[in-house]
Amino acid sequence: GRITFDGADYHPSSPQDAKRLGIVTIYQELSLIPTLTVAENIFIGRAPIGPLGLVNWRKMEEDSRTIIARVGLSIDPMTPVSALSVAEQQLVEIARALSLESRLIIMDEPTSALTETEVQRLLSIMDRLRKDKVAIMFVTHRLEEASAICDRMTVLRDGRLAGHLNREGGPIALPKIIEKMVGRAASELYARPAQRAVAGDVVLSVRGLRTVRDPEAPHAIVLDGVDIDLKAGEILGVAGLVGSGRTELARAIFGADRIAAGTITLDGEPIAPASPADAIALGIGLVPEDRKHQAIFAALGILPNFSIASLGSFSNGFGFMAERRERDALSGFRKMLSIRMASAEQAIEGLSGGNQQKVILARWLARDPKVLIVDEPTRGVDVGAKTEVHQILVQLAARGIAVMMISSELPEVLAVSDRIVTMRRGRITGQMPGVEANEERLMELMALDRKETL
Repeated sequence: GRITFDGADYHPSSPQDAKRLGIVTIYQELSLIPTLTVAENIFIGRAPIGPLGLVNWRKMEEDSRTIIARVGLSIDPMTPVSALSVAEQQLVEIARALSLESRLIIMDEPTSALTETEVQRLLSIMDRLRKDKVAIMFVTHRLEEASAICDRMTVLRDGRLAGHLNREGGPIALPKIIEKMVGRAASELYARPAQRAVAGDVVLSVRGLRTVRDPEAPHAIVLDGVDIDLKAGEILGVAGLVGSGRTELARAIFGADRIAAGTITLDGEPIAPASPADAIALGIGLVPEDRKHQAIFAALGILPNFSIASLGSFSNGFGFMAERRERDALSGFRKMLSIRMASAEQAIEGLSGGNQQKVILARWLARDPKVLIVDEPTRGVDVGAKTEVHQILVQLAARGIAVMMISSELPEVLAVSDRIVTMRRGRITGQMPGVEANEERLMELMALDRKETL
């Protein structure tokens, strides 16, 4: 292939080559050093030097103050980066890029950890940079943001160019973007399937579940009298606002949080998992919402990430792994779930979010669980991968697995769930069949402090 920059052939052999030409990348994982100040991070490796060969701290501070003002920050440049919010750190990254007299800034998922207010602030700064003739390459899976800010859009699918879209008098239409990304109409993305017959028996039953944040503070209630039933072959959607207790419910069932009161039964037998290991042994799996910190072992390859929950099954009985059996199992799930990877040895952190999530799902499928809890299963994955994850969950339910899906995306809850419960302040506030639900009704129930059943 060929790259040209400013009309000339461009052959970078290192990030330093790119920086010398004014091309800077701001990575999804922030690269600031938390123990250094804002000014030190901005000028790291190129601090201004005074006449005696020493760092000119005054000039560094003054120049940093000018640069951070360009991105709308009003903080002391001598503040340690560790004292800043994630949004402020993101703006410091942009300020550092501007200090290099950047002509092209590549932003990789810059809004992934920001609140809506912070996102709007960042988009305003990007608009200001555009007016200052700075070119921006904005890599994102958040289509609304891309539609709002981009002049032109290039869509990639499976490593290939899927098409170009141009802003024509207004934001680029979301249905057009989605169709390019997934290869089919946007109306099919969250198309609700016909109601499936869920005739399985109750596998998991929770009654009067109560947890506290701190055993020494029994009034700090997290879950308060939660009752739910989950049937074999059913997808139970759990919807609620931040702080409603959705994730805490999953953690309590999985043995990660201590239960203060209430009962849990599995296949009619009372259980009391005191740890995740207990829950796993009972046939319960959990795909947590924080994939990076709670699900994957980033420094390890795909194979150990897949087999970590089933080491006994892949052991040869003498304390060693039966590697061929382990690899054959991974190969089977790779085909079943369409996991796109180079090899079993590839570091899992090198996979896309969607493929990482598929490896985590394969990890639990290898154990053939009775109950699978998935918390925000499509967070941080692109539109096409979302559809694939939804299809996988439906397939798991068809195999008789009881699936509990927690999601903050109501269209996702509506599209996949056979039955939906809503939560607020640690309580169940509503329950209804999936085919009878709509976003307005769910939002209403998520704001209630009492329980309603349809």
